[in-house]
Amino acid sequence: MGEGIGNEKELMPFISSANIACGYHAGDATTIMEVINLCLQYNVNIGAHPSFLDRESFGRTAMQLSPQEIYTIVTDQLKIINTIAIECGAKLHHVKPHGALYNIAAKDIITATAIAKAVKDFDERLIYFGLSGSVMIAAAEKIGLKTANEVFADRTYQADGTLTPRTQPNALIKNNDIMIKHIMQMVKENRVTAITGEEIFLQADTICIHGDGENAVEFAKTIHKKINEV
Repeated sequence: MGEGIGNEKELMPFISSANIACGYHAGDATTIMEVINLCLQYNVNIGAHPSFLDRESFGRTAMQLSPQEIYTIVTDQLKIINTIAIECGAKLHHVKPHGALYNIAAKDIITATAIAKAVKDFDERLIYFGLSGSVMIAAAEKIGLKTANEVFADRTYQADGTLTPRTQPNALIKNNDIMIKHIMQMVKENRVTAITGEEIFLQADTICIHGDGENAVEFAKTIHKKINEV
């Protein structure tokens, strides 16, 4: 959220957590404050959504940074959003990396560990949201951080449990019926069917919907209704 889409207020009644852009791939102090205030109004958990410094490509271009550089950019973004949260009388709840930073961390233990260390050193009470079953979760748990295994409502999966790259066909799920079947398989059965047809075990602690997705609000409403029926 806070990425310039403008649908935050529509989404708020149907979500429990918000990942807020910290200015590196999108957003600024004004948008951060606006979304935090909406979170307070709707009792939604406030999360930092740090990324590479890449506004031009919305944080979706991979960058080769050292562990120390990754540690620094995550820490800097946590400082930005935390300062504003304090001004609003709010507290951070979690951290979920964005875009290319997330995708690299899901496969690379060094990147995942650098992010996890930055989070723990900043506030060890924060929850680290990471791709379910990935090295992101392992890296965070190794240093004693609380974690949430994240699954995706609007993305398909590869046979290795990673997300299908956006550059490939069928990476995005845009049909509401397909989406809810996809989500309920993960929530109820702890498994997902990859685009190759293989079934993969995963744990679903938190469900991600991309706020910039064309069906974000519809998906959020559908998932909220279905989850409350379970």
